Amino acid sequence: MRCSLKRSLTAALAASFLLLLLLLHGSSRQEQDPLEVELRGLTPETILQMLQPGGAQHILRDMDDLSALHNVSYDLLAGSLSPRKKFLAVGLASVQRPRGYYLPDTLQSLFKQSTEEELQEMVVVVHLADADPTWNMRVAANIVHRFAHHILLGRLLLIHVPHEFYPTLEGLKRNYNDPEERVKFRSKQNVDYAFLLAFAANLSSYYLMIEDDVWCAKSFLTAIRKAVASQEGSNWATLEFSKLGYIGKLYRSSDLPRLARFLLLFYQEMPCDWLLVHFRLLLTQKDVIRFKPSLFQHMGLYSSFQGTINRLEDDEFQADALDLPDNPPAALFTSMSVFENYEPLKAYSTAEGYFWGKDPAAGSVFSVVFHQPARITRVRVRTGSDERRGDFLHAGVLELGRRRQADGRDCSAYTTVGTFEKGTFEQRGLERDVPGPVECVRIRVTQDQSEWLIIQSIDIWTTAGT
Repeated sequence: MRCSLKRSLTAALAASFLLLLLLLHGSSRQEQDPLEVELRGLTPETILQMLQPGGAQHILRDMDDLSALHNVSYDLLAGSLSPRKKFLAVGLASVQRPRGYYLPDTLQSLFKQSTEEELQEMVVVVHLADADPTWNMRVAANIVHRFAHHILLGRLLLIHVPHEFYPTLEGLKRNYNDPEERVKFRSKQNVDYAFLLAFAANLSSYYLMIEDDVWCAKSFLTAIRKAVASQEGSNWATLEFSKLGYIGKLYRSSDLPRLARFLLLFYQEMPCDWLLVHFRLLLTQKDVIRFKPSLFQHMGLYSSFQGTINRLEDDEFQADALDLPDNPPAALFTSMSVFENYEPLKAYSTAEGYFWGKDPAAGSVFSVVFHQPARITRVRVRTGSDERRGDFLHAGVLELGRRRQADGRDCSAYTTVGTFEKGTFEQRGLERDVPGPVECVRIRVTQDQSEWLIIQSIDIWTTAGT
């Protein structure tokens, strides 16, 4: 990376002035940041001038000779690069929508749902990528006005890449018979993300891709750190924390330069989310690794393309990431016939999909056998699906077992702790019902049913001493 950054005395004085305001008022912040009050009433140009007295800083990223483009110059509209690499960079690109404007709410969610300790390990990068420079500057001023505190602390960067660095967006191939305007929109979106990825490559150890219209779970960074630790020793390319589009995709920052080049090379071929799948497969990660519940939820009603209605929601989103299950290492067994590749493991692990068993009858079981005894406090099981509404557990119980058998496939003593209601089981305080460690969790069907059985997820919480 080469940077053409000239720190003027004026810039230093302005930053010092604003930092002094921050220090003076920081301890008395209630519902509104005092810096926001100080900046109220100023014009957008004045606000940006206070934080960037010399205008947008120009940062040159040399994307080596393997790239379709190199020597891309970024306008750093607000913020400053941290000398210390963070744990996580969160990147999002934003353009003007015909209807709806969600970017401030997304940023508010990112910061509000994170603790002070988590914020110190995170930087958010927003690529204001609209072709209208007036819109970009107006939005930048609005964001600076609302989030000056985080900008001064190096937690928020606003960038823009001038139009002259983009490849042609005219006369592109109309793959999949998409209309010309849609091809142009998705092709530019690929380039927007490519530039964003290249900029963020050296900011952190990991990079999280989201969109500009999402809610975040509380302490999502801590949940992501825990998920990364669980994959230690694995050569994963992508970890997923949502099942929607580009939302919640995690990459190693060391992979960002080649992912950026990949998007640039095939920018006109297909939508970005399809290219991300191809990239994962090329890096030899065959199966999706998606953590449940989801940490990010789509909130926008109107699409950034032509303002069409977009009601996408992730039905596996959970607002509190600190409440994620532990799911101790275990082997999975069932007495039911398994349909195709809907194996038992998919109900318990990070593998994409669910378990689908044929012809469940009274006495059929689905067993989770722990590798090591565990002290269980809570269990939640969800069965059925929106597509197959009848394939839920009509009648069944959940049992906790001890005395694992010699073959390691079952336990010899079980205690029933509750029944399924409308296909769902959830119970807390299980450490009181079955004190001490258990070795098996078993779902037992108590009534014949003509429909097959889908088990979407089995979530298990444990306590210290496991």
